[in-house]
Amino acid sequence: METINRALLPKLRERMFRGKAIILVGARQVGKTTLFRKVCSESGMKYAEFSCDSPEIRRLLKDIPENEIPLLTGDNRIIMIDEAQRVENIGLTIKRLVEQYPDRQFLVTGSSSLHLRSNINEPLTGRKFEYELFPISTDELLVSDGLVNTRDMLERRLIYGSYPEIVTHPGDALELLSGIAGSYLYKDILDLEGIRRPVLLEKLLIALALQVGSEVSYNELAQTVGSDPKTVEKYVDLLEKSYVVKILNGLSRNLRNELKKGKKIYFYDTGIRNAILHNFSPVEVRIDIGSLWENFFIMERMKYNAYRGAHQNYYFWRSTAQQEVDFIEERDGEMLLFEMKWNPKKSNVRFPRAFIEAYPVGETAVITPENYIDWLR
Repeated sequence: METINRALLPKLRERMFRGKAIILVGARQVGKTTLFRKVCSESGMKYAEFSCDSPEIRRLLKDIPENEIPLLTGDNRIIMIDEAQRVENIGLTIKRLVEQYPDRQFLVTGSSSLHLRSNINEPLTGRKFEYELFPISTDELLVSDGLVNTRDMLERRLIYGSYPEIVTHPGDALELLSGIAGSYLYKDILDLEGIRRPVLLEKLLIALALQVGSEVSYNELAQTVGSDPKTVEKYVDLLEKSYVVKILNGLSRNLRNELKKGKKIYFYDTGIRNAILHNFSPVEVRIDIGSLWENFFIMERMKYNAYRGAHQNYYFWRSTAQQEVDFIEERDGEMLLFEMKWNPKKSNVRFPRAFIEAYPVGETAVITPENYIDWLR
C-alpha cells in the first residue's frame, strides 16, 4: 500500500509562510516528520531538518548565540525541528527564530505535550499554529482506499491498530508493533521525566489495557500494581500527555444519583493496547471485543472531530442504578449520545430516560460495524 495522504495536509499547506511557527504534536511514529517532509518537498523550497534526539542538536538549540543563528538557518527557507520537547527552553529559541526570520517557515514536531506545551505556549503566544496528528483515521483510509477496502480492514485495525507503518506494511505488523510499543512509546516519559520505575509503568499499562471500557479507580490500580494512588495518577497523566492513553471523565451535573468521580481510560491506538497484552487473537475468538470496539470508535470519533476543528467535550455517564451512556459529545450546549455494540443484533438499545430528561440531548446513535463509517466521514 502506498503512503496515505493525511487529513491535515491541506491545512498545513495553507498555513505556510504566515509569519508563524507550525507546531505538530502527537505520539511518536504517527507520521509527523513524514507529513512535514511532504509539505517541504511540495513547496519546492530548500529546507533543513534538525532532530532533537541528537545531543548535539539539543545543545545547539538550548541557548544558541545570536551570531550563530545564521549558521543554523543557512539559506534554507524552511527549518524543521523534530522532537522539540527534548530541548530546554525551546519556546524561547523558536520565538527568536520566528522574530528574526519572518520570511522563513519553522516547522516543529513534539511527542510530549507536557514538555512542549509548557515550553512554547507563553513564548509563542500569537506566533504559532498548532495541530495534533493521530494514527491513520477512518476518513483518511476512505479517501485513500475507498469504502470497500476500508470496511474490509476493520477487523485488522481493531487487532493491529492504525499506525501508518502498520497500515501500509501489514505483513510486518507484529514486528513493527513490538518496536513501537517497546522502545518508542515510553521514550519521552522515561527520558524527560526521569521515571525510575519502568517496571511499574509496564504493570500500570497492562492494568489499564485490561480495564479498557470499564471505570477505573486510582486506589484500585495502585493496589493492583503495588504503588500508591498519587504515583498512579502521575503516571496516567504522563501517559496521556505522551499520547498513549486518553482519559474520559464521567459527566455529573444535574442528578443526585450520578456517579461523581468516575474515569475511563482508553488507548490512542488499539494495536498498542493489544501489543501491551501480547494478544493478537482474531476478532471471532476474543472475549474483549466489546471493549476493543468501544475504544476503537471513541478514538476514531475524536480524530474525526479534531481534523475538522470541531471542539467537543467528551464524557461517559453512569448512575448508581447502573444506567449508563458509553460516550457523550457536547458542543454548543447540545449532547450527542453513543452506544457501541459489536454485534448488530444487539443494537436495539434504549438510552436512559433519566439522562434524556435532565440534559439537552440532540441525537442518539448505536454504533455497530454496519454503520460506524457514517459517523466518521
